Formats: sequence, C-alpha cells, structure tokens
Amino acid sequence: MVVLHVKRGDESLFLFNTTVDAHMDALIQQVTDIYNLRLKVDRICSEVSELADHGISLPPNMQGLTEEQIMELKLRDEWEEKCTPSGGTVLRKDEIGRRNGHAPNDKMKEVLMKTVEEAKALISNKQAQANVCMTIDMVKDALDQLRGAVMIVYPMGLPPHDPIRMEFEDQEDLSGTQASLKVINVDECQLWWAAKEMQRGKKLQDYVGKNEKTKIVVKIQKKGQGPPAREPLVTDEQQKQMMLHHYRRQEELKKLEEADDDSHMDSEWSDRQALKRQFQGLNNIKWGPR
Repeated sequence: MVVLHVKRGDESLFLFNTTVDAHMDALIQQVTDIYNLRLKVDRICSEVSELADHGISLPPNMQGLTEEQIMELKLRDEWEEKCTPSGGTVLRKDEIGRRNGHAPNDKMKEVLMKTVEEAKALISNKQAQANVCMTIDMVKDALDQLRGAVMIVYPMGLPPHDPIRMEFEDQEDLSGTQASLKVINVDECQLWWAAKEMQRGKKLQDYVGKNEKTKIVVKIQKKGQGPPAREPLVTDEQQKQMMLHHYRRQEELKKLEEADDDSHMDSEWSDRQALKRQFQGLNNIKWGPR
C-alpha cells in the first residue's frame, strides 16, 4: 500500500492508504472528503463545547441583543421550553449573546465534553505521528459519537437554527466566516507532490512508479493558488538533533583545549631542579645591583 502524508501548507493533517493503481480522480475525491469532514467534526466540537457551557442557540433575530433590548422588542425564544436538556438546566449566561444561557447540568456537560475529546482524538493530526492512517469511516465515527452525545443530553433535539443541528443535517452556512476559507470543494481541489500537480485522468503510478511500499508527502490546496512551498530538506527534529550534536562537539573541544593547557609547567612545584638548587643554596638568587 502507498501511504500519502497529506499536508496543507506546513501543517500535517493525516495519513491515507491507497494503491499505485488508484485513479487520481477517485483519490482526490477521497482525500477531499476526509479533509472536509475533519473540518466539520472540528466545527461541531467547538459548538458542542459552547452548548455544554451555555445551552442551545438563540434565534438569529435575538442573537447579540441585551435582555433590555429583547424585552423592548418583545422577542421570545419559542424553542427554550421545547429543547431542554436531560436532568434540568443550570444558568450560565453567554456573554456574547449567541446562546440562551440555560446549560445542561454538570453530569450532562461531562457527557458532551468527554465525547468532544474522543472525537478530536479520532481526527487529530497526532494520528499521523503514530503512523495511523485515516479513513472516511473513522471521521464518520467521530461525527456519529458527537450526534449520539447530543441526542443523549437533548432527547427532544436542537432548534433548527442551532449550528450543531445544521452541521449534522449538512445545512450549515459558512459564507463570510473564517471556516469557509478552509473548506475545499472537490472541483477546486489539487494534490501536489514534488512540486508537480497530480493531474486528474492519470493514475498514481504515473507519478510514484509501481512500488507499493512507498510513502510520499502530498499537499492539498485550492485551484489557482499555484505550487505550494517545497518540503524542507531537513525536518525540525533533524535540525534539533544537528544543533544538539554541534553543541556537544563544541563542549568536547573546550574540554580538550583545557586538557592541553601546559601553563602549569611554569609553576614552582613542576620545576625538576628546585630541590637540587635548594640543597646547593642557590634559591632566591637575584642578578643585578642591589
């Protein structure tokens, strides 16, 4: 199996298993699906943390308003009573006014936060460091875990305008957000290897040969951004090791220089003729007039 180490810029994302016979069209589709689904899981994790802290999302026309403004405009959240968490609520006001402040109790909050940690671990780039290859099923499993935890805490469901529900139903609107800049549509996706774009319509073996035991670094990016920066010849870890070796070498040379120092030969105790001169009374003889 050929292992692709997928990166975006200098950021390591995940490992992906494939074969040299894989068509680039299918390969780009698979890599893009995993890439975008990982982003979705990350966005949901962020929102679930907010859900655990401050409860469900307010309707769009109430978000960002103060309590006085809501009363003045006579606005009412009709979903507040419908979407209550299991075990009752705890008042935790949302300072930015996105959520209603009726949060789940500590036990239910723990369920949500523990699931968030597990989902993040499944899609983490640390999986690449551990040589674990990412699959679409792994990412979907993380998504299902989050969906299950939300259903446990909110058995009546979430409001249709809540970002978490919209993400689960693939109805999220990311326009105008920073998150939208990270998403890459399949039609705009490009994979680059060795400063070459891996063209659709070809096979992977057209680029890496027919050796299945191959591991390469490919970079994913949007069409029109040009070739990505080349991989450095020396990794950060190798550079650290080289600097450490250089430092140790310098210390060894310092010790050798100290060991070669012969200034002690000028000391009195190192004079082999000192005892002889002492017996002959020739010590402390000074030449010249007094």
